[in-house]
Amino acid sequence: MALHKGEGWAVGNLDDLGDGPGFRKIRRELDVAEMGVNAIVLPAGVDTNFHLHERQEEVYFVHRGAIEIEFGDGEKHRLETGGLARVAADVPRRIITVSDEDAVYVIFGAEGGYVGRDGLQWDAD
Repeated sequence: MALHKGEGWAVGNLDDLGDGPGFRKIRRELDVAEMGVNAIVLPAGVDTNFHLHERQEEVYFVHRGAIEIEFGDGEKHRLETGGLARVAADVPRRIITVSDEDAVYVIFGAEGGYVGRDGLQWDAD
């Protein structure tokens, strides 16, 4: 599926955002303005360096494969396909691929708080 954009929307497929290991820049490609969002393809047996943030909280979602997330206090948790983790900005974390295949995970990051329920009915007529 190629990337398609309209007035206020965009759709695409993660596989169209790059090849091989590394970052897939979802935010840039879909013109996301209110949060950071990227996917990472991490080969089997590879780990990232510990990192933390100044301001943004992050949510991790495992799309494919399995990772282990390790926190600065030494706590480790295995997340398989469908797994989720939330990490406060100032908490050191690193990721290790623990599956035999590449792991693909999506990270959402933001600051400023939850908007709350603000959905409205829309009548197209």
